[in-house]
Amino acid sequence: GSISKKIILFAIPLFLGNLFQQLYNTADSLIVGNYLGSNALAAVSSSGNLIFLMVGFINGIAMGAGVVIARYYGAKNKDYLQRAIHTTTAFGLVAGITLTAAGMYLAPKILVLMGTPADVLPESIVYFQTYFAGSLGVVMYNIFVGILQSVGDGRHPLIYLIISSCVNVVLDIFFIAGLGMGVGSAALATAISQFVSAILCMVHLMRVKEDYRLELRKIRFDRHMLRQIIQNGVPSGFQNSVIAIANVFVQSNINAFGKMAMAGCGAYSKVEGFGFLPITCFSMALTTFISQNLGGKKYDRAKKGARIGILCSISMAEVVGIIVYFASPVLIAAFNNDPGVVEYGVREAHVITLFYFLLAFSHCIAGLMRGAGRATVPMFVMLACWCVIRVTYITVAVKIHPVIQTVFWAYPLTWTLSSILFLIFYLKSDWIHGFEKKRG
Repeated sequence: GSISKKIILFAIPLFLGNLFQQLYNTADSLIVGNYLGSNALAAVSSSGNLIFLMVGFINGIAMGAGVVIARYYGAKNKDYLQRAIHTTTAFGLVAGITLTAAGMYLAPKILVLMGTPADVLPESIVYFQTYFAGSLGVVMYNIFVGILQSVGDGRHPLIYLIISSCVNVVLDIFFIAGLGMGVGSAALATAISQFVSAILCMVHLMRVKEDYRLELRKIRFDRHMLRQIIQNGVPSGFQNSVIAIANVFVQSNINAFGKMAMAGCGAYSKVEGFGFLPITCFSMALTTFISQNLGGKKYDRAKKGARIGILCSISMAEVVGIIVYFASPVLIAAFNNDPGVVEYGVREAHVITLFYFLLAFSHCIAGLMRGAGRATVPMFVMLACWCVIRVTYITVAVKIHPVIQTVFWAYPLTWTLSSILFLIFYLKSDWIHGFEKKRG
């Protein structure tokens, strides 16, 4: 069928799903900021980078698994498809349990290393340890959604995410506004809602009649399939981890400007999450589209789809960026109307938002390369630009010009560098035919 129609129709449920994911992530900050004050908002708002540091590697492996599943689904190889799905599920269970233990133990230590202010630290520790106690639900939800999206089903994850979003908001209000519980209850509400969505996804996968049906008795590691999943997933997981480390370094520099900066920048990060929605949905759609079409040996279709997906993503991302630029004072004030909090959030928005199109381009090329089985390319580009250069820039520049805007500029500058490298690679490399020769 029509390439643009297929990509957009697949991207829409991803967009809506990510929208609700962002809504219930944002609900924590909105409710905490308005009921518990700026200290609690700072504790919750600084969570994103540390959570991504702990969860990012596993999510990268899940992305690699999605590529493998999509390829066998496109090739209509039922046996390998089944083995890939059940190996992925087994990996998720082990990873979720491991992350629970590691997150609860390491989170307080990392928060101290990040220079979290003493008056925010106790609430931050409570929030993170409660969040990581529910790691199994977070991991299995991402695993099951990855399976469904890799076979082209974006509708059911969306339905289940809407349900869990409603559960999260209701529990947030009930725990905080109703019972007067502290900041840890926001993390508890998130963990419960993630388990709800994970269970709903699992039940659906167990009930479907198609080739990708999940059967509990078949959940085990297949050595050959695990090797493929790791080969495709480790570069993405490593990429996520090193980027998260760099962003934790950025967050530690923000922390040095005090709790108002933490709260304001944290509020902006929640707003920014909405700006990233078109970026995320089209990069995910491209990974699945490219992988399925290459698995089915439809190479020309893969090329055309890549161009359409990139154009749609950068256009939508820039429109959202312009809107956030002008609306940022109102959007930041929704979390906490303290003038200091709003000032820091608006400052960050005015530096970053007009460059969203660069982030969209980088993510789309990265998604395309992952779908083509070349996940090491985005790994090295993002390792160089978003980790090494970003950390080096901040280390040097903040000493020369010690204002918080210097920290903010780390993002547009490194997005520009990665976009230039990705553009050169996209134009000069023969990634489609390289895949064709590799597969024979």
